[in-house]
Amino acid sequence: MRIGEIAALVGVTPRAVRHYHQSGLLPEPARRANGYREYGIRDAVLLARIRRLTELGLGLDEVRGVLADDEGRGLVEVLRELEEDLARQEAVIRERRERLAALLDRARDGLLPAEGPVSAEFGELLAGLGPVADSPMAAKDREILALLDTVVPEEERAKLVGLLQGATAYAHEVYARLDALAGAEPDDPRVAEAARVLAACLPDEAGVELPGEGAGGLADVFFGDLAPAQSAAVRLALRLVQERQDPQEGDR
Repeated sequence: MRIGEIAALVGVTPRAVRHYHQSGLLPEPARRANGYREYGIRDAVLLARIRRLTELGLGLDEVRGVLADDEGRGLVEVLRELEEDLARQEAVIRERRERLAALLDRARDGLLPAEGPVSAEFGELLAGLGPVADSPMAAKDREILALLDTVVPEEERAKLVGLLQGATAYAHEVYARLDALAGAEPDDPRVAEAARVLAACLPDEAGVELPGEGAGGLADVFFGDLAPAQSAAVRLALRLVQERQDPQEGDR
């Protein structure tokens, strides 16, 4: 049999046969005088077994181990390991499907934001902010919130959402004031007013929980994406919150 004939007989492609040769699973057969491979019945039997093992989900290294038994493992042991691996994959797929179902339910209720998929907690928070409309600051804020949903540990997510929930009612006024500072200088008089409005809607914990200047990481990403006057307003707002917690802080 030529390579095309044995491939057709077993139900694989000639390319697969060549790959099995290169992988060392299927020994090279003797060649005719014209240089073509000449396959026999034993080659077909071995090729059929390779096909059956790979269709079960075994990788080529596992197939090689079964065929050679060079690791001292029989077929039954390998199949048991494969069954356990498939059970783990099924559990992962089941969990993913449950998460997808929850996302689809929220989409039907209009609670799936464009920045999604996000957790249910952050989905409700983003829904409370309303549409981005024409506010660049609102778009940035929603992106940061979606990022926080990914990087904040799950056990701290509900606490963070609770801290931010009260600020949603004032979001549009804050966004408008910060948008107006896009081309302004840090010493613009509007910086102080924007900071006052922002500080008024931030919870007391924000002065402690949110990173300040020089903290690195997410703080650098956040402030680096703001215009100078916007950054000055946000930093001033955080200081105002700290002073609100500790009035003596403002005297230092």
